[in-house]
Amino acid sequence: MNRLPQYRPKQMSLGPLESELLQIIWEQGLISASDIHDRILSDPDRELAYGSVMTVLRRLEQKGWVRCEKQGRTLLWQARITSQEAQSLQAYDRLNRFLAVGDADIVAAFANDLDHDSLDKLEAIAQRLQSLRQSREQS
Repeated sequence: MNRLPQYRPKQMSLGPLESELLQIIWEQGLISASDIHDRILSDPDRELAYGSVMTVLRRLEQKGWVRCEKQGRTLLWQARITSQEAQSLQAYDRLNRFLAVGDADIVAAFANDLDHDSLDKLEAIAQRLQSLRQSREQS
């Protein structure tokens, strides 16, 4: 079973442009702001100032999603977690926010209205949790 990563961004929420830039960084690994800018402008229907790219990158850095390293005179940007780790953290965050909304009756009523495939997934999750608890008790 995959565990949640040790490192977590300070702020989980991302805007559309932040998500787009982060996706480019995940695809490239280590990339300069000008390369990100060029990639966005390769779409003839897009317009975006280089300064806007830098602003969004700094915002992503403040939120803890990316880090910057200087190579010569160039700033290179790199993600602090993988896209798979981000998906796990975002799902964990959403689940916690959902569970914080109401009591067990509200959650159960919601789960009761799910489709068959979703109910099968919930059952598989419940079985996996039971197995984990049993193995923990035996340790």
